[in-house]
Amino acid sequence: MNVLNFVDAFFSDSAHWHGYDGIPRRLLEHVQYSLLALGLAAAIGLPVGLLTGHTGRGGNVLAFLATAARALPSFGLLVLIAIALGFNLLPVMIPLVVLAVPPILVTTYEAVRSVDPAPVDAARGMGMRESRVLFQVELPVALPLILSGLRSAAIQIVSTATIAAYVSLGGLGRYIVDGLYQRDYEKVVGGATLVAVLALTTLALFWAAGRFAVSPGVRRR
Repeated sequence: MNVLNFVDAFFSDSAHWHGYDGIPRRLLEHVQYSLLALGLAAAIGLPVGLLTGHTGRGGNVLAFLATAARALPSFGLLVLIAIALGFNLLPVMIPLVVLAVPPILVTTYEAVRSVDPAPVDAARGMGMRESRVLFQVELPVALPLILSGLRSAAIQIVSTATIAAYVSLGGLGRYIVDGLYQRDYEKVVGGATLVAVLALTTLALFWAAGRFAVSPGVRRR
């Protein structure tokens, strides 16, 4: 039985669309975990990236921290935290946030630093305060690259949030973990397909957000 047959069998089975283990419920759980982790990572990475990018200080430190965070294995970190704190949502959020902060932080820093200094100097020459220079001059120009960092983090979170199933939580990883345990490869392939589709949907949503939020002049440039 090939992969396409597994996919067809999984999605055509009505039992997978209803109840506690149904696709809508598992999909909603996965989206909730992903949104929470992305929100926490953005709350950490965006302010620090904007501030350090605007001032030009701390770039080397950010690069070191980002490299160190990327080197941490998400699953290994999950196991250690679960042993220390118990099987709940916190051990899942910590590795997901640690995974997502570096692309948001570093990309935001680089986006602000790459803004043409001419309009920034002109804004300062007009007497604009530093906060207005950041949010009215630098941020609109840097927004496409900042969104790319958020997009990268979101896709990594969506793909990695399957680890929630290893600490007895829900999400699409439930199909993969339970399917492997039960040797039900139809369920494994179906769960992996759902994760891939959700990642592609995330990519499309960020593309649409970029078309909506970024000014046409910046997009053309």
